[in-house]
Amino acid sequence: MVPRETPGDDLIRLGRPDTGDEEAAALAEVLASGQLTMGPKVAELEAELARVCEVEHVLAVSSGTAALHLAVLALGLEPGDEVIVPAYTFPATANVVALAGLKPALVDVDPVTMNIDPAQVEPTRRTKAIVAVHLFGRPARLEELPPLTLVEDAAGALGARRAGRACGGLARLGCLSFHPRKIVTTGEGGAVTTNDAGLADAVSSLRNHGWRMPGSSELPAPGLNYRLSDVLCAVGIPQVRRLEELLRRREELAAGYAERLAGLPIVLPAADDGDRHGWQAYVVQVERRDSVMTALRAQGIETQIGTYAVHRLAPYAHQGPFPGADHAFEHALALPFHTRLTESELDRVAETLTTVVSE
Repeated sequence: MVPRETPGDDLIRLGRPDTGDEEAAALAEVLASGQLTMGPKVAELEAELARVCEVEHVLAVSSGTAALHLAVLALGLEPGDEVIVPAYTFPATANVVALAGLKPALVDVDPVTMNIDPAQVEPTRRTKAIVAVHLFGRPARLEELPPLTLVEDAAGALGARRAGRACGGLARLGCLSFHPRKIVTTGEGGAVTTNDAGLADAVSSLRNHGWRMPGSSELPAPGLNYRLSDVLCAVGIPQVRRLEELLRRREELAAGYAERLAGLPIVLPAADDGDRHGWQAYVVQVERRDSVMTALRAQGIETQIGTYAVHRLAPYAHQGPFPGADHAFEHALALPFHTRLTESELDRVAETLTTVVSE
């Protein structure tokens, strides 16, 4: 296959936020108000997210990583306690555990679902919690996990449902991300969800330097500045309100890929029967992943690896082996996936991929 000239307007982007006039108007309103942070838009975004995730409390924070960090800190675990983390995930999931003075205990994933494999979870006496990831928006089988404190990494699963219940509201604490490749974006941002008022209070304090009451002269304990500004919340609010529209469009695109790629030697993404996939990304599994990725890029089609085998990263290289994570890492390929993809672009991706995997 002959590489294209340097891609120009015909570049098919991997991801693109679904923002427009409504977000621009909301942003302009905040700028005009002069209340750029600690204002009403934070509470407004939190209320919309609480509705979607079907929880009592939501705390908006500066990133998905901040959400995970605060959730782990709020558990009040002792230094050296173990927290189970999937061996195939973005490294932030393990990093926040390590940075909280705890031990990330990696567990292998199912090589097909790429989510944590409950059959591989073997807690020790030091194991106090599990951080389970709904990877790429596919709901994980949380109900099959041992009865330990559960933190739900729902960074890519806003709008997804497991057995009729909203992801982000299935565990003691849930964590969301609003990175630009997520279905709802604030540029950078995240949120912690919970039905536990005590944990919500702890997260609220930790995200604001340790203060429980804004403006108070008393500082009960040290905290962090993980607040999310009104400027960014204003960008996210219109998207949360049309979340169903955004998710339906992604479902249409996923169905379009599945139809076009049927019959190829490719593992296509799917949710368990009865679940709703969050479709944060469209990640297939292919042989010769790196060469396939290179060939697609040469044709002006942006692609990326799925995510990381954590035990292949230096801080966690002492753990393993994890054959499921290795398989996922070596085969997973993220295809262009965003609401502005056209039918002709889907055709081009599918036709190019068909040619490449058939060579």
